[in-house]
Amino acid sequence: MSKSTGRLIPNPLPTIANRTGRLIGEEELQQLREVIESGTLAYIYGTKVWAFEKEFRELLGSPHSVAVSSGTAALHTSLVYLNPEPGDEIIVSPITDMGTVIPILYQQAIPVFADIDPAHQNMDPKKIENLISERTKAIMVTHIHGIPADLDPIMKIAQRYNLKVIEDCAQAHMATYHGKIVGTIGDLGCFSFQQSKHITTGDGGMVVSKTDMYNGRALRLCFDKGWPRDLPGRDHLFLAPNYHMTELQAAVGIAQIRKYPTSINIRRDTGRALAKRLDECDLVTTFRTLPDTTSTFFGFGFKINLPMLDADGESIAKELQSEGLKCELGYPGKIPLYLYPMIREEKTFGTSGLPFSSPSARKRWKYGPGLCPVAEQACKETIMLPWNEGMRDEHVQLIANAIITVLERHRR
Repeated sequence: MSKSTGRLIPNPLPTIANRTGRLIGEEELQQLREVIESGTLAYIYGTKVWAFEKEFRELLGSPHSVAVSSGTAALHTSLVYLNPEPGDEIIVSPITDMGTVIPILYQQAIPVFADIDPAHQNMDPKKIENLISERTKAIMVTHIHGIPADLDPIMKIAQRYNLKVIEDCAQAHMATYHGKIVGTIGDLGCFSFQQSKHITTGDGGMVVSKTDMYNGRALRLCFDKGWPRDLPGRDHLFLAPNYHMTELQAAVGIAQIRKYPTSINIRRDTGRALAKRLDECDLVTTFRTLPDTTSTFFGFGFKINLPMLDADGESIAKELQSEGLKCELGYPGKIPLYLYPMIREEKTFGTSGLPFSSPSARKRWKYGPGLCPVAEQACKETIMLPWNEGMRDEHVQLIANAIITVLERHRR
């Protein structure tokens, strides 16, 4: 229970849920008018999706790009492209959105969870090599919270074992690692344009790639039913989903992509300002960004130093919420992904337990406590705040004061 009551943040903060935290206006309306006036809303017949793809890949300096219907669709498209065998293994972080793991399961592959580095909560390269087997196909690296993962050692491991690297950049648009934009370092980079992301089309995603053909599969066919539309007649060369982005989404995306500099700079400036304030309090440890890298603050996370407090993480989170600060305990929640019932209880395809129970898998997979102890501890001591481009210095100061005040109430 709180030692005192009150409301430290009396008014709602800017939010990604509406225009208080989003840069959406006349530019998007103009692009949408052009689509509506054309009467062409579908990717198959339109021009906006192609234009959005071109502008996005040119911004990143990537040779190839395809726009899809969501960030999860982007990751699934990348796996359709790599075409793992049933029972093959994909190494992934336990601290990420379930949308990172769902595509692995739909491709009948097995997620193998590598523990995290507690300093930034990205996959720890030192935990990867012991997980590699003859069935490992790829490493799916999530850049969590907008913070780049440590890609150099991951890429060296991938090259040593002939593995592909998929970068999940849903939370790290335009973040940089040693001067390179994340998503352009691995073999494929996947982005989300869902409502909370640095730019948004409501839902939507993008895959960027160093190649547009892998083992006879064209990247563009991997989200379009395996249908080579440039050839006469109908044909479907392999099994693939339909993940089209619409012309309406792409129209908004074209306007949004030109707002990256404003969105990224505000998120970065206000995020750094909050980190500076919180670093003055010994009850808090902010996440570390690796040298020669830049974070773009999808959210703002920090560790509460529980041994110095007389309350647990859940109590602290609830008290912050009662003071008007929207926050969550842990990410993706109070437990890592592999402890969620969908994975732990194999709630997948009917009662089959596939792909975990696949006869072609090298072993019967079980997930339980202790698999990734660093991640499990992180979920108990991490407070996550939403972040957006509506934040200003006055919001930063309110948030910092609220966090420090609540924590100081519980100092041992």
